Amino acid sequence: MIKNLIRSMRIKHWAKNIFLFVGLIFDGQLFVADSLIRVVISVVLFSLTASCVYILNDIFDKEADQNHLKKKNRPIASGALSIRHAILFVIVLLLFVLPCAYLLAPMFALILVGYILLNLSYSRWLKHIVLIDVLVLASFYLIRIAAGISVIDVQYFSPWLFLTGTFLALFLGIGKRRTEYISRDESVNSRRVLEDYSLELLDQMLHIVITLILITYSLYTFFAPSLPENNSAMLTIPFALYGVFRYLYLLKVKSMGEAPEEVLFQDRALQVTIVLWGMLFVFLLYGV
Repeated sequence: MIKNLIRSMRIKHWAKNIFLFVGLIFDGQLFVADSLIRVVISVVLFSLTASCVYILNDIFDKEADQNHLKKKNRPIASGALSIRHAILFVIVLLLFVLPCAYLLAPMFALILVGYILLNLSYSRWLKHIVLIDVLVLASFYLIRIAAGISVIDVQYFSPWLFLTGTFLALFLGIGKRRTEYISRDESVNSRRVLEDYSLELLDQMLHIVITLILITYSLYTFFAPSLPENNSAMLTIPFALYGVFRYLYLLKVKSMGEAPEEVLFQDRALQVTIVLWGMLFVFLLYGV
């Protein structure tokens, strides 16, 4: 049972919680011990909360998952994990997580509750509404950024960076829908909302948000108050450009993107780009 509970937690998906570090890093507090510890704790608590959400979604989607080529092998859909044990596990986790989150920062606890409620609403209703579904998918990443900010005292978080994060989140959400659309199989129970999309629409949406990502990130490197006044942060733009193009290549040529966190684990070029961008940015911002 323990093995199936761990599988249901989808630990690989915890990679998405790296977004909680955005406020810490870009506010210049990466080497502030107290802030770093608080964000690390918030990542652990958020990850456990996300796992609770995954388990609850698997419970709600059990019948649909049983008719899906891949999802039918999930512990709850396959019957390897009973709903009773799954619910009990979620209750125990939340009884641990929410009080700890409140002690860390009351606003952080409120964000976790909102994240749970929004996820449940998405699972039951919002994921079936065209366009609203991708906006909600994007909001999950923005909630992670807000969660990380809520546990520290942020001074220089630029609105340009927030806009970049918003459009990047939309890019990932639309890419997920595009991959699902082209890989859908009429013989299985695919998402009903995919019937309301077209490949042309999804591609146009991708192109729009890519343009906005690059514009807002470029403006961030020039106008963020926390960055060097000599505009040296502009040197990171080519890495951002290649990273976006590489992900677009994986979406359109390799048909990847249904699970963004798995793309990160599988593509070495994207990993190298992120590491090089991160090293350069940290050097420019912190002068290390």
